[in-house]
Amino acid sequence: MEAHERQFILGLLGYAVQKGVSPQHLCTLAQVNLDALQKGKADPLTPKQTNDLWLHASRLCHDPLFGLHFGESLQLAALGVVGQIIQASNTVGDALTIANSLSYLVTDLFTMGVKHGTKTFSLQLVPRPQAEQAWPFLFTQLRDMLMVFIIHELDGLLLVKIHPTTVKFPYANGTDLTEYERVLRCKPSRKGDVYALEFDKRYWNEPILTANYELQSLLLKTVARETPGLKSKPTLQNRIHEYLMANAYLGILSLDDVASNFNVSARSLQRKLKDENITFQELADAVRKSLALEYVKKGDHPIKEISHMLGYNELSAFSRAFKRWTGKTPSHLA
Repeated sequence: MEAHERQFILGLLGYAVQKGVSPQHLCTLAQVNLDALQKGKADPLTPKQTNDLWLHASRLCHDPLFGLHFGESLQLAALGVVGQIIQASNTVGDALTIANSLSYLVTDLFTMGVKHGTKTFSLQLVPRPQAEQAWPFLFTQLRDMLMVFIIHELDGLLLVKIHPTTVKFPYANGTDLTEYERVLRCKPSRKGDVYALEFDKRYWNEPILTANYELQSLLLKTVARETPGLKSKPTLQNRIHEYLMANAYLGILSLDDVASNFNVSARSLQRKLKDENITFQELADAVRKSLALEYVKKGDHPIKEISHMLGYNELSAFSRAFKRWTGKTPSHLA
């Protein structure tokens, strides 16, 4: 198995673990050798194994939109291709052009292309012949995953939340688009067999922020250090803590966003956390504190940038929070 495939499958398993699913059980159902996978000795997955892995992950997580939510949680650095993109790119357009050529690292059910308009550009997913007919469930899950991942890829390059002007894909009649609209930040429209995300053209020539790759890498290293290996049954608060940490490079996620990704209501998530004697706000504050100390200690980024990344609109608000945590202002520890 190639390194990029192994890394992607481990990422999928890690996400399933965050949802409370045993990776051993999931791999057994899909006839994947978890031990060989973790040791880097596994054979490439067959199409059936890949389909079964996604199918059972969705069922065990009780999440029919597993691909959409997995894509929402996936970060560039976790795929291992971001280094290639960053090193070879100066602008968003350059990065996306290269990323399109690397789409095979994720799936062979689609190719990707770029189409330029007068005021917009679109990223299009082009299905391989007969791909949907051969693997309909996997096709839909990977479609959803790729669409949301493209949006988050842009987020990661610019350090802002990007909103597409249009999202197009041929969804079935009666499809509840509420969650798609939340994750994709735009209500999808249906147009023939087109699978596309359209963006304002001003983003195309924006210079990318290479420092953000370092921030994402630091986040992932921090998560890996705190949670070695694939846990079988982590507590809910540990799962949410890991999820918040891994997705904190654009600020701390809201209760509603986390609850939606975990496929439960905000009230239900709060109730389950209360059973573990903790609140969502306490978890969010713990993540902010941990990351603030990590960034300030590392000393590679201005205090104002750290404040913005952790979701503080004003530097003064971040300084007050930091002083509450440590007794000192961030500038005194930098």
